[in-house]
Amino acid sequence: MEVKLWNDKREREMYENFAELYAIIKATEKLEKAYIRDLISPSEYETECQKLIVHFKTLSATLRDMVPNIERFAETYKMDCSAAVYRLVTSGVPATVEHRAAASASTSSSASVVAECVQNFITSMDSLKLNMVAVDQVYPLLSDLSASLNKLSILPPDFEGKIKMKEWLLRLSKMGASDELTEQQARQLHFDLESSYNSFMAALPNAGN
Repeated sequence: MEVKLWNDKREREMYENFAELYAIIKATEKLEKAYIRDLISPSEYETECQKLIVHFKTLSATLRDMVPNIERFAETYKMDCSAAVYRLVTSGVPATVEHRAAASASTSSSASVVAECVQNFITSMDSLKLNMVAVDQVYPLLSDLSASLNKLSILPPDFEGKIKMKEWLLRLSKMGASDELTEQQARQLHFDLESSYNSFMAALPNAGN
């Protein structure tokens, strides 16, 4: 007799998402341990860790109602992945980013502000991937990002991200709250966010180390 794990397409999709979430947490745990043991270079670690964090944020947003607590999810499936939970849930940025920020910590350039900027970049990009393109959804995210970038004294006034976010906020302010970005506008905004994010990472002190 064939045993089905799900009763319908929706239930099947839920279990597939659970499996993907499980895999992301496990992969992050392995990556954290490899980095601690110097089995992977900092640059390789940062690239892979950032990918996992982005995937995690996107997936956890879609599973928010079904998995409101990631720690409980890990406990339920006996995952024993404390390093991954810290990196994905508590920190939200690769260890290398935390270390660079800590090394240059000051009132205006602290690890928490850098982490805030990274988080705002990721959240903004993820929202577009989830088709959250209404003005009243996009504007607050870009406003938070712009504010966090302005907190960092290491970024010059003409920093690419500051200018582009200011331009987008001005453009959005002329639209209605319920108006939505066109597919072309959303694609351009995502490109600008990604480009600004890369410039931001490169601007951090000791980024090459």
